[in-house]
Amino acid sequence: MVDKSVIDAFDMMWGPFPEPVMLIQKNRTILAVNDAARAAGVPLGVKCSSLNPETEGDNHCRQCKAPLALKQSQAVSCYAFTNGRHMKAYWMPLKDVPDVYVHLGINISDEMNSCQAKA
Repeated sequence: MVDKSVIDAFDMMWGPFPEPVMLIQKNRTILAVNDAARAAGVPLGVKCSSLNPETEGDNHCRQCKAPLALKQSQAVSCYAFTNGRHMKAYWMPLKDVPDVYVHLGINISDEMNSCQAKA
């Protein structure tokens, strides 16, 4: 289990962030969530892949970059279009806390729409 100080640091840093953010263990168990994720009903202790209706049979999301981020020990991001929204997703391993990462997605639909309108 992850030390309480890690959970406390996550809460301090990500609590007020306006988009849902999760602290996740390598086995995909959700350890902590910020206020926005809590308000959206994201539960603790479940596999993050269980929240995605597109999860593949082997219990991981096809777009998940967590294994790559953990292997490289650096943040990885990608763009996705889901539920009618353009998103930029991040998987960020924690420094000095092996096999734990922060995962979040930022809705960039407004930015994408303004770029498309100018084209």
